Amino acid sequence: MVGSRRTSGTPRLLGTWQLLLLQCAVVAGIFIVWELAVRFGLAKVYVYGQPSGILVRGQALLESGEWWRHTRLTAIEALSGFVIGSVLGSAGGLALWIVPNVARVLRPIIVAINGVPKIALAPLIIVWFGIGIEAKIAIAAILSFIVSLIATYAGTAEVDQDLIRLMRSLGASRLQTWRKVVIPATLPWMVSALRLNVGFSLIGAVVGEYISAKEGLGYLVYYSGVLYDLNSVWVGIFSLMALALLLDLVVSRIERKARWS
Repeated sequence: MVGSRRTSGTPRLLGTWQLLLLQCAVVAGIFIVWELAVRFGLAKVYVYGQPSGILVRGQALLESGEWWRHTRLTAIEALSGFVIGSVLGSAGGLALWIVPNVARVLRPIIVAINGVPKIALAPLIIVWFGIGIEAKIAIAAILSFIVSLIATYAGTAEVDQDLIRLMRSLGASRLQTWRKVVIPATLPWMVSALRLNVGFSLIGAVVGEYISAKEGLGYLVYYSGVLYDLNSVWVGIFSLMALALLLDLVVSRIERKARWS
């Protein structure tokens, strides 16, 4: 009886298609309320924009080719920074486990760098890398690198010490223990860092475009905001959301493969 009560009290999870339909309904409801609020004068179009106006502006940007040009550039910057920063950061975090004394020396430096608002580094990066695409990739890579480095090194500290002692008792070297135990055990931490880096890489690319750019979704959002073209601003924001969802989908596939491997 107790077991049956627990089973009956467990909420039934929605199926994939049910969840997707509910999510679409929620989004559609938000846009309908938004559109009606503007049309009936409850919200000012020059403050909030208007869904129908966003569609018209988005179509115009698509037909002119501007949307693809801006989106492609930001996607390249964010993806490049995401890959470079995540790979180097994860490798660095794993390497610190091998040399614990180096990790102890570098720890306050890493903490200090992590505490600095990364936008403060943007002017230096612009000076070092110029105003081209390299600077935006560098900003995105630095943000992703710090997150992956800290998350991965934290993961190495959580490895089961009994397994490490077992490997040592079997005569394994520190490098062999690192390969056979530490890396597999730290993999979930690295994947979690990838999810965070989806947002951080996009932030890096957009911040770089805010500072100095003539193309990109960050430039589109910033320039449209200066002109009070709220509909174009929303086109840029929704495009960034779509890129974030696409990157998150890629990370989810990586996570599933890592889980089954």
